[in-house]
Amino acid sequence: MKNISFSLIASLLITILLLFTHPKVYSQDNKEPDMSITLTSPSFEEGEMIPVQYTCDGKNISPALNWKNIPDSTKSLALIVEDPDAPGQTWIHWVLYNIPPSVTELPENTSADKKLKNGAVNGTSSFRKLGYGGPCPPSGTHRYFFRIYALNTMLNLDPGATKTELVDAMKGHILSEGQLMGRYERE
Repeated sequence: MKNISFSLIASLLITILLLFTHPKVYSQDNKEPDMSITLTSPSFEEGEMIPVQYTCDGKNISPALNWKNIPDSTKSLALIVEDPDAPGQTWIHWVLYNIPPSVTELPENTSADKKLKNGAVNGTSSFRKLGYGGPCPPSGTHRYFFRIYALNTMLNLDPGATKTELVDAMKGHILSEGQLMGRYERE
């Protein structure tokens, strides 16, 4: 009996840990959203090194991003950039939401203003600032995931929302998503 209880508790703890370390945000019908959005950057290819100008060792400006294959029923887009290799916790480098579905790119050095000219809204990063904060690992090579989400709603979030607040607001509203991963290394 004790072995069964221990196994059951261990299984539940592992499931909870997986949910909190990489939460899935499901669409309205509880199916995983498809990964049909193609997210690219003219600055680096999937899996390649992010150029120094987009990091804390350079100008610390955001790279240009482009996307395509947004579902027709999209009402807004959201972007999260994070480093899961940061010591202690996933480090959030950028939170941007309520991007109009007509927008298909963000320029290099996107503004850190509360609201962008195109209507998008900047959230708060782990740097406790609005807008993009570039890779700045303490040492070693880290991975940086740029994730874009197509949503079936506009989000009722004020400027400065955190990743956690954004993820909570997106629950049940994701139609599709896409991802671009770049790396950066510091000695």
